[in-house]
Amino acid sequence: MHRYRCIVSDVDALELIVLGRRLAKIGERVLRGSGDRALPTGVGLVMEDVFAHPDSSVGEITARIGLPQSYVSELISQLRNMKMIQTRADAVDARRTLVRVHPDNPREIVRRGAVSIDRALADALGETDATTIIEEIGILESIAARLRATSGESGPIARELDRARREGA
Repeated sequence: MHRYRCIVSDVDALELIVLGRRLAKIGERVLRGSGDRALPTGVGLVMEDVFAHPDSSVGEITARIGLPQSYVSELISQLRNMKMIQTRADAVDARRTLVRVHPDNPREIVRRGAVSIDRALADALGETDATTIIEEIGILESIAARLRATSGESGPIARELDRARREGA
């Protein structure tokens, strides 16, 4: 076990959560680009669940994420049309629809995600000095690298995206 001396910080747990969400929103805007419309929050919940639990039924997904089944079914239909997921009838019970991530989806996310965040981060910070932007991005890169190296088991989405990167998206 590591021993840490007490460090007084102005950042508390709530501020860290808010920072994480704010950084996530900046990344999502960059990922979407200027031409794509924003997807509902429910899409992220469904995709996260489908990554974690492939070949689940719509009812199982609904139970885990807590959204109404009609809404989950609608989202699944949209995601299937966007080729983000695949559905098939359950071989045992044809009334059940099983859902899994489309095999091309992780590669597409990696391809689209390989976009610089420099301009978006500078805009969000209201920063125009290139040296300051480079320093701040360097801090984020350092934190990200340390967390990747020390956080142990990654989640199902990170594992799939890492696999897609290795396969050369």
